[in-house]
Amino acid sequence: MAGLIIALGLMLQIARLAGVAAVAPLVGVAFWLAIGLLWRDIPRRNRFQVGALAMIGAGLLAISQGAYGIELAWNSVLDGNTYVVAMLVGVSFVGLINQAPPARGTQTHGGQGVITTWLSVHLLGAILNLSSVFLIGDQLKRDDGLRLPQLLTLNRGLSSAALWSPFFAAMGVAMGLAPQLDFTIALAAGVPLAALSGLLTRVELARRFDLANTPGVSMAPRNLLMPVGLAMLVLSFHYGLTPTLSIVSIITFLLPATALAANLPHGLAFTSKRMLTHTRERLPAMRGELSLFLAAGLFTQGLSTFIDAATGSQWVLFDHFGAKEAILSYLAIVLSAVIGLHPIIGISTLASLLDLGSTNQTLLGVVALTSWAVGAAIGPLSGINLSLQGRYGTSGGVMMRHNLVYALIMSLGVCLTLALLARLN
Repeated sequence: MAGLIIALGLMLQIARLAGVAAVAPLVGVAFWLAIGLLWRDIPRRNRFQVGALAMIGAGLLAISQGAYGIELAWNSVLDGNTYVVAMLVGVSFVGLINQAPPARGTQTHGGQGVITTWLSVHLLGAILNLSSVFLIGDQLKRDDGLRLPQLLTLNRGLSSAALWSPFFAAMGVAMGLAPQLDFTIALAAGVPLAALSGLLTRVELARRFDLANTPGVSMAPRNLLMPVGLAMLVLSFHYGLTPTLSIVSIITFLLPATALAANLPHGLAFTSKRMLTHTRERLPAMRGELSLFLAAGLFTQGLSTFIDAATGSQWVLFDHFGAKEAILSYLAIVLSAVIGLHPIIGISTLASLLDLGSTNQTLLGVVALTSWAVGAAIGPLSGINLSLQGRYGTSGGVMMRHNLVYALIMSLGVCLTLALLARLN
């Protein structure tokens, strides 16, 4: 039932994008209802974090209305981050596009193995997200599990894709936070930083570990055709066919439609079975990330409304959002990730404390992308580190300690990038 309701929420969002405004309040209702049905299956740590965010957000909204007389549009209270949630649900259908089993990659060793592994998980992860880590990690796995250099390469290869990939939740959050974000500029800033991540991983791991007998993997070219093709398809819609729609909106309807088109040649019965299986199994399995984004959206709405009510809309964290403010915001979000908070919480808090209408939205969006990428790599409770822990037996604390130098050097690159963007804008 929860899977079907999530799918319904996706269809309602697509109808909303098509101009059916009447369904807008129902999108959030559908997603929240599904999370309610799945609540007992969400891990306890996630339940605590999600519950705290939701209760604080709802409580602040109630105080804003009760104590300050703010008129709230209650029909849109549950709408926070629904664009991002719908995009994540849409991206999940990418698993139905490539039916053939992935070709086994070519094994490499040493420094070359590090860079080919990083590049493989980075390019696949830009589209397939976390599943790319398992796809490549399982190829590298031995009886005694993966070695630390391999785990660090997987961690950094995936997390750095958040710097530029339009298919990552980070980009959805950034564009939701800053609708006027210039994707071309964000891409120009993110790709060099991603290259720095790959180069730093190659050099640093070679200095710290003996990589002579540490295997890496280079994915077969055919495995990269689908991610590259999807990226080109999205960009063609964004810059040609539907220029008025954001990339987040395009991905929301385009990937499920592509999955449907890829399966229909095999027959209606085959397609229906695959879609239903995906809805019943894969969509409910996304409960952890979907609940976190929904709760963070409610928290952002509650905190920003309360601040406006209590200060008469006269107080913001920064009067001007320039290089210094962007760098301080980035560092604060990354530090919050180190103590165990997901980057979305830091980003949401920042959004609630700014006057978004007068803020340099491209600079703010890049802050969100970069803090997500570095925070996810170093955060012991980030999705990537928890997944590596569950699948391959590593520790979030170990990953954090071994990523400290990486995070420091990446942060220097990020700070220089933010300073340059602030000067150019």
